[in-house]
Amino acid sequence: QVQLVESGGGLVQAGGSLSLSCVASGSIFSIDTMGWYRQPPGKQREMVATISRGGITNLGDSVKGRLGRFTISRDNAKNTMFLQMNSLKPEDTAVYYCNAAITARDSSWRIYWGQGTQVTVAS
Repeated sequence: QVQLVESGGGLVQAGGSLSLSCVASGSIFSIDTMGWYRQPPGKQREMVATISRGGITNLGDSVKGRLGRFTISRDNAKNTMFLQMNSLKPEDTAVYYCNAAITARDSSWRIYWGQGTQVTVAS
């Protein structure tokens, strides 16, 4: 069994910061690319950022123009991924999900998703 668990969401005022974490646990052999996605109210899920096992990052179109405000990182030794969000705006309000491409100890490979964590930015 493999699971992803996000934490760190909450309510913050515009201009504030939040740090999200995603921990992968269970029968894991290796984790390839990990990513953060979000789903704003009434909208489709969109990619926020991804990070390869080697640390190569990619920002989604929704945050690409805000360099430095959103930073993705990971700790491979702890099977953990982070998203640091600064200077938050009301339009960043969404449920944030993590996902990961994981090879389990039984050699099976699939994409896993966390249950999501709510981020609400008040104006």
